Amino acid sequence: MAAPSVSTSPHSAIRSTLPAGVRWPDISFRWLALLAAVTILVLIALVGWELYQGSRLAIGHFGPRFLVNSTWNPVTDEYGAWPFIFGTLVSSLIALVIAVPLGVATALYLTELAPVRLRQPVVMIVEMLAAVPSVIFGLWGIFVLIPWLRDHLFVWLKETLGFLPLFRGTIYGVSMLAAGIIVAIMILPIITSVSREILRSVPNLQREAAYALGATHWEVMRIAVLSYARRGLFGAAVLGLGRALGETMAVTMVIGNRPDISASLFAPGYTLASVIANEFTEATTDLYLSSLFELGLVLVAVTIVVNVVAQLMLRSLAGSGTGKVR
Repeated sequence: MAAPSVSTSPHSAIRSTLPAGVRWPDISFRWLALLAAVTILVLIALVGWELYQGSRLAIGHFGPRFLVNSTWNPVTDEYGAWPFIFGTLVSSLIALVIAVPLGVATALYLTELAPVRLRQPVVMIVEMLAAVPSVIFGLWGIFVLIPWLRDHLFVWLKETLGFLPLFRGTIYGVSMLAAGIIVAIMILPIITSVSREILRSVPNLQREAAYALGATHWEVMRIAVLSYARRGLFGAAVLGLGRALGETMAVTMVIGNRPDISASLFAPGYTLASVIANEFTEATTDLYLSSLFELGLVLVAVTIVVNVVAQLMLRSLAGSGTGKVR
């Protein structure tokens, strides 16, 4: 009976035959890369530990009801995170609904439709938009976007879609919808850039095969390009969502900063990041400060949960295959 053969990697075989003096760059790089990966995990653990230490007083005082309590009153030392969790999720969802179709459509135009001489200037403009500081978007939102939304778009939405609870109520200008639009503008360059690189990585063989079968240009984009790249496009949306959840300054300047929960998108709101930025310097009691630390801990937890759910959805999308051509 022959002994089973053990397959070895050719790279490992070559490395084993090299003298130690030749292999040390490879070994050093491996340990440096491992150190970099471990450093990221340590930093995340340290941030989580510091937030937990700072919020221990609030955790012990309020317990789990801190997450579902809707009252935020520093005068009576009663604090709850639910209005801020609601505002964070709703504003991020609005931003995704606006930015993902625009970003993917822009990327599709740049890779499949735009003339070659026009592509690089548009890409440069998109990259410049990503470099604009958050506070500049906030100032632009206050002095330009909010007045236009209040006098034109919100009025039109109320007259046209006022039968829906989302578009009822008093129009203030500063609102949850305004915050969602600002965040959508801020995450649009990220989604566009990542989507463009993903669409560029689609093999030309996919397009040529579709054309050979008699597909139109639109059918090639829909079947051969978008279907092939849908996992990557979903990943681009997740990256944009990560940016939206933690956005602070621009949102603080246009959302209205009111810890209320309303079905109307015209109503002011608050987010986890905004309340921390607004009230951290005003915390006068230990419980108040500890509650703000716990809001930071909740924000980290919400970000982790959302990304885990997104990864599960991505695996489900991968398991479903690339779809059938119809």
